[in-house]
Amino acid sequence: MLLTVLDGQLAAALVRAEGRPGERLRERWTLPWEPGAAEESLTDAAERLARDVMGTAPHYLEQIGAFGDGRRHPGPASLSVAYVGLVPAGASLPGDTDGDFFPVNDLPALAPRQRAMVDAAVAHVQQRVGQAPVAFRLLPPTFTLSELQELYELLLDRRLHKASFRRSLQAARIVEPTDEWRSEGRGRPAQLFRYAPRRRRSAPRGVRFE
Repeated sequence: MLLTVLDGQLAAALVRAEGRPGERLRERWTLPWEPGAAEESLTDAAERLARDVMGTAPHYLEQIGAFGDGRRHPGPASLSVAYVGLVPAGASLPGDTDGDFFPVNDLPALAPRQRAMVDAAVAHVQQRVGQAPVAFRLLPPTFTLSELQELYELLLDRRLHKASFRRSLQAARIVEPTDEWRSEGRGRPAQLFRYAPRRRRSAPRGVRFE
């Protein structure tokens, strides 16, 4: 499953459901999925499917779990293994993909198992905010600090104090300024930043807020 930010909300990529001629589908939309193949690992299959849908591989792709419990799925498999990939805001599905991004809070009807996957994917990304720099995978290469704060507020589902946010960001040492600026309304232009974690022995984490 692919998540992005659309109009200030998390959004999931859906494609039109395919059925046999004359078959009446219960749901017109579905998450991108394919049956597993014995000669391909689960991760390789997820990466290939993401490329097929987006035209390029997502920068972040992680397994979120297996789903079954008798819940209905568009295919016959009794078990599904779900992955979540993150796509920068502003991205869209290629023109030859019969699908679109939909806000996760206003999705069309999905098969129950796939609806559970969406909920689990959103919870997974929100839980990972303080453990890994997942927020930056939902941003374009350069961004303002206001845009970054708005994204963290979306993922954390709470407002953040501007000064405290910037102190935490400085302590994490994972962004650096560029020489570019962008006009944001009547005020002074805002400087653009990019994700650039300082080299350290351990893997870079996200920004943590007390």
